[in-house]
Amino acid sequence: MTETNKSESRFQRVVRVIRQSINGDEQEFTKGSIDRAIVLLSIPMILEMAMESLFAVVDIFFVSKIGPEAIATVGITESVLTLVYSIAIGLSAAATAMVARRIGEGDRQAAAKAGAQVILIAIVISVLIAIPGYFYAEDILRLMAHDESVSSTGHQFTRLLLTCNLPILLLWMLNGIFRGAGDAATAMRALWIANAVNIVLCPIFIFGFGPIPAMGVLGSGIATTIGRSVGVFYQLWQLFEVGRIIKLRWAMMRPNRDIIATLLRVASGSAGQYLIASASWIFMVFILGQISKEVVAGYTIAIRVVIFCILPSWGMANAAATLVGQNLGAGHPDRAEKSAMRAGYFNMLFLAFIAAICLIAAPQLIRFFTDTPEVVASGSLALRIVAGGYVFYGWGMVLTQAINGAGDTFTPTLLNFVFFWLVETPLAWLLALHLEWGETGVYWSIVLAESGMAVAAIWLFKKGGWKLAKV
Repeated sequence: MTETNKSESRFQRVVRVIRQSINGDEQEFTKGSIDRAIVLLSIPMILEMAMESLFAVVDIFFVSKIGPEAIATVGITESVLTLVYSIAIGLSAAATAMVARRIGEGDRQAAAKAGAQVILIAIVISVLIAIPGYFYAEDILRLMAHDESVSSTGHQFTRLLLTCNLPILLLWMLNGIFRGAGDAATAMRALWIANAVNIVLCPIFIFGFGPIPAMGVLGSGIATTIGRSVGVFYQLWQLFEVGRIIKLRWAMMRPNRDIIATLLRVASGSAGQYLIASASWIFMVFILGQISKEVVAGYTIAIRVVIFCILPSWGMANAAATLVGQNLGAGHPDRAEKSAMRAGYFNMLFLAFIAAICLIAAPQLIRFFTDTPEVVASGSLALRIVAGGYVFYGWGMVLTQAINGAGDTFTPTLLNFVFFWLVETPLAWLLALHLEWGETGVYWSIVLAESGMAVAAIWLFKKGGWKLAKV
């Protein structure tokens, strides 16, 4: 065989693997090449997370045309909504861990039963969030923002998203089922559909079109809610009607105390770690809100850019979680460890490249959303400082998610508590307000806390206690 033919055959193999990944062809992830398994799972998961981050970018792109008050409203509401996201991501991680373990054991019926119980839990939690969200939306904005114009113009947006939170919960949690089953392509398609609807509807509802009046920032919330709801309907159709890997039946929706107890036990740790991180983020926004609405607006845009960059990396982290769960279920703990370490290495390389872009082109990236000088300056500063820790984030997010995938949610929760509440929060308060570093102090506290947590995660992962977790 000539060198050219060898090169072509390698290229053809790469194309075939990518096609299999996008198509969602059923694969065996507990044997064979680890790098191939990472690619097959990571590509659709990266695209899925890119679509999730696109929600944030699309919304802020159109909302930024309204003004700093609208941007600040979205930023503060999103900081509160991170509590909802935390619950959704926590239960999604529990669903992934349990479904992956059952799939690894070869029991698809048990995996489907676990998925059905996830839906029941989501409905109950949604109601518990919606009631206070409806009545106290304006009070929440008034508490978080020093500028009264934010609460007066944006409370309807906040009320809508807090009340109609079920699509947010289900979109994350149902995709956790697909990821655990190894069907990352379906999870990816659900986000594609949801985003397509959101991109079309966002400018229509914000600025008005034909008989539809301009609704401002509220229109962004309506478009996002409709888009996510359409994505959820697609997920439910795949689970109840198509059932490529696992198929749910309505009879499985009856409450099962044992499964619910196990899911809540695993999710409590996983949701707890995200709640800890989210509460810390809310505190960061609170500190910035004491400075000015322009600083909050700049930080909001910068964080959207960061999320757009990092969420695809969460795709690789989720792939590591699936590989760890399925390989532990199949009795291959060494393969589970090697899979996570390889994914962490690839993620580090990717985020190092993204960090270079953010450091060089921060003003241009922020200016894409707004031309307000104060907002551009604040957002550029935030983006450049936060991007400085990307290499550490690459390892930290993969290994903590891998530990979650094993069913050990206590260890990441402990890491989050130590580094977000014993390091980041008091450091931000000290640097920003007492030492008068202002917003710079907040941004540096984020970098130091996240980097320290990544180093600790590597050390704990290598110790291997997660291999003993029972799900």
